[in-house]
Amino acid sequence: MFESWVIISVAAAFFQNLRSALQKHLKGKLSNSAAAYSRFLYALPFSLLYLLCLHQISGKALPAINATFFIYCLLGSIAQILFTVILLWMFSFKSFAVGTTFSKLEVIVVAVLGAVMLHDTLSIMAVVAIIICAAGVVTLTAGQSGIKVRALFQQLFSRDTLVGLICAFFLGSSVVCFRGASLSLQHSDVLMAAATTLAVTLLIQTVLMGFWITWREAEQWKKLAQEWRWATAVGAMGILTSIGWFTAFTMQNASFVRAVGNIELLFTYLFSIRVFREKVSKVEIAGMLLIVTGILFLLLAG
Repeated sequence: MFESWVIISVAAAFFQNLRSALQKHLKGKLSNSAAAYSRFLYALPFSLLYLLCLHQISGKALPAINATFFIYCLLGSIAQILFTVILLWMFSFKSFAVGTTFSKLEVIVVAVLGAVMLHDTLSIMAVVAIIICAAGVVTLTAGQSGIKVRALFQQLFSRDTLVGLICAFFLGSSVVCFRGASLSLQHSDVLMAAATTLAVTLLIQTVLMGFWITWREAEQWKKLAQEWRWATAVGAMGILTSIGWFTAFTMQNASFVRAVGNIELLFTYLFSIRVFREKVSKVEIAGMLLIVTGILFLLLAG
């Protein structure tokens, strides 16, 4: 029987897929930054409501926020925002697909930083499983973008690759920081610790990125208000996604969670094949098989 963190991770990946689909409706109506900001702004009220409901239902006191917790939340929030901004910038590159492919290596970053910062341990089998998953994600992404393996190696030291790896670093850093924040609360209730981390993180991100929108794209505030229906839907689906990720991060080694979370890519492809009747290349099939193999290895290792 699967452990609860596995089920929660798969659910988070599924909801993330739905959130991404909903966010496409905001494309063209909002700037890239404002569309990204909508997931923070409109998810914040849901996160506070979720925390309040947990508090009322469980009857347990809210965790006491300490300095370590706040620092982890702040660093994680900044890292996630930087990841979003750099990723959007990377789309302006001529060969942005190469950078996007290497940005998918964040699971490796999570494993390394988790071991260094949080002293999370990994067995040999778990390390092999994570590497297989990472290879599968890169193969699948490269196949989707029509990039050949030779091209990836040829551009290994290019600017696009470097920026992609920087993206992976910031995304991986945010994941490890969020897990560190939850664990630093030392609360007996996993759901309460995760919910508190999520609420504080979203508050920080909403404030920080709100300043950015005001400074750089003040006209987007009106559009964010006008598109409140779709933005609320994105926020609602986003909070389900974040609840899943943050809860799983609190329960289990974050690299395990992110590796299992790669199943999101399989959801995307199955949806494309089923609904849009899209053809899948041999490279993409190989990537999917590697991801499934890595996840199975990981479950056996855990």
